[in-house]
Amino acid sequence: MAKNLIIYYSRKGENYVNGGIKNLAKGNTEIVAEFIQKAVGGELFEIKTVKEYAADYYACTDEAKEELREQARPELKKYLGSIDDYDNIFVCGPCWWGTFPMAVFTQLERLDFTGKKVMAVMTHEGSGLGSCEHDLKKICACASFGKGLAVHGADAVRSESTVAAWAKKTAAK
Repeated sequence: MAKNLIIYYSRKGENYVNGGIKNLAKGNTEIVAEFIQKAVGGELFEIKTVKEYAADYYACTDEAKEELREQARPELKKYLGSIDDYDNIFVCGPCWWGTFPMAVFTQLERLDFTGKKVMAVMTHEGSGLGSCEHDLKKICACASFGKGLAVHGADAVRSESTVAAWAKKTAAK
């Protein structure tokens, strides 16, 4: 049986939801990551930055845009040292300016994806997968790739059946 790893970054607190700002106790991506784990099993690894992003949503988007422009690699509180024990790697994050938050790339660039199957999962408010699959293919050299999944953030709490069906199908191939 394949072993799964679910790497994710998620934002709690102020988020953009269906055209307005809402305070979320749990981030949309964390919810989706937990649905993947429930469906196919595996380990969860949450990416957390040393320097917290601004609590204010709009200030956070400015920080994220600047990091993208600079191709920054924010320092993380904890790093995965290896993914040798896993077959499938789900990489999950919110769509920040068309791709994953730069902190996701901070972690991924430290890992060897040789022989691994990688699947992108992106929560969004209208951008779909953006360029995240293309960006993963550059960073996760020597991996194979499964079909990615875009989940509308406002619908994350109601997406369990869709996420589960996708995860089971994608992890099995």
